[in-house]
Amino acid sequence: MTNEWMLDVLSDLRNFAAKQAMLELAEHLDDVMLVAAVEIRDSSKGRVIGAKVNDTKAGNISGTVGHNQYS
Repeated sequence: MTNEWMLDVLSDLRNFAAKQAMLELAEHLDDVMLVAAVEIRDSSKGRVIGAKVNDTKAGNISGTVGHNQYS
């Protein structure tokens, strides 16, 4: 199964928010759909998107944004 189902779910949420006059939320969901589409496209090409998060207090790398450790 591909990750494109997420775009359908986000679209449903965006449409529901617009019908409920939650226009700011609907606009944010539009942005989320664009980000999701790019990440889905790039993950299907084997690319990892994101920047490493540097925890300066601990002095180490605490994680990677946009990377699933379980994949």
